[in-house]
Amino acid sequence: MTEVATPVPAYPTDRPAGCPFDPPAELGRLREREPLTRLVFADGHLGWLATGHRVVRAVLADSRFSSRYEIMHAPIGRVAAAGAFPPAPPGDFIGMDAPEHTRYRRLLTGKFTVRRMHLLTQRVEQLAAEHLDAMELAGGPLDLVAAYAQPIPALVICELLGVPAEGRHVFRQHSETLNNPAATEAEQATAMGELGAILHGLVLAKRANPTDDLLTDLVSTDLTDEELTRIGGLLLGAGLDTTANMIGLGVFALLRNPEQLAALRADPGLADRSVEELLRYLTIVSTNVRTALEDVELDGQLVKAGESVALAMDAANRDPQVYPDPDRLDLSRSAGAHLAFGHGIHQCLGQQLARVELRVAIPALLTRFPTLRLAVPAEEVPLRTGLDIYGVHRLPVTW
Repeated sequence: MTEVATPVPAYPTDRPAGCPFDPPAELGRLREREPLTRLVFADGHLGWLATGHRVVRAVLADSRFSSRYEIMHAPIGRVAAAGAFPPAPPGDFIGMDAPEHTRYRRLLTGKFTVRRMHLLTQRVEQLAAEHLDAMELAGGPLDLVAAYAQPIPALVICELLGVPAEGRHVFRQHSETLNNPAATEAEQATAMGELGAILHGLVLAKRANPTDDLLTDLVSTDLTDEELTRIGGLLLGAGLDTTANMIGLGVFALLRNPEQLAALRADPGLADRSVEELLRYLTIVSTNVRTALEDVELDGQLVKAGESVALAMDAANRDPQVYPDPDRLDLSRSAGAHLAFGHGIHQCLGQQLARVELRVAIPALLTRFPTLRLAVPAEEVPLRTGLDIYGVHRLPVTW
């Protein structure tokens, strides 16, 4: 065992000034010195911080590290001791370990295969074209997030779940409230309750009148109405906010890297690689947590049972041991080993859907508007700091 260094007093969150796409510099310094080091969590818990790609990947792949909420400590944000988070309710498989997690995952995996998601490509292309038409008609400047980045993934996930067209605006409205940092706790609680009620009603409707959609497929399983409602909520939340922020922040990053933007425009064949590199470079879900179920030797250290490990996903995706010149956006790079979707049994279920949306939406935008540019100075673009998912609140653009 190597000697344990002085604990890091708090999880580093300050990004370098003028570098909105880079992780906190302190994470990089820690990664180069100690890929696994002691960390004082928000509640005072003495746990660990993993910043190296190899260490983070190892934790995510190891069944001795748990995702259960009730034994988890939060490194940042909400302060809670282990046990203060309630156990995952039925259907919330993100906060479960095997075998409970396995049961849900097995039922859902077949609904998100590469082949099935690719079949959606034509529909995503249609939605992108419709929103680009509307943008062209409106003229710039406008907010790309509201006009393009948010509505496309929202419509796709609503159609996948089988949400009736007349109810989709309500879904989007409540989802935006949940992801709005200016919303009060009462407003967010109301939105959460109303979304749950709508989803429960949708589950009952699918049982009575099956249609051709994902939720109807799940209704035919042994899942209860409560489980189906919560799974629907998880899929809705994941399908809306993450992809919307990847589109918004991804376009922002390309506009700030004109040579890479030019390369993508010149070679549409770069689309697949560009998506993987943007996912690596931006890593919008920057932090994850696992808790040791037993003593585990990891990177020369002994992580004891009950100790939580904060996983700096963004630092791992900038590890020079895996990616040469990692702080440079390089669309020609082979970034397939990135951890933007996680790793192991909890790897993002909807990753293939996200890839389809990104591969279509970003190149279509750049093709339609070859002179697309920021409508405000880059430093005036409002960033989503302090939230679970990084991105931009608004992206004013013109052409």
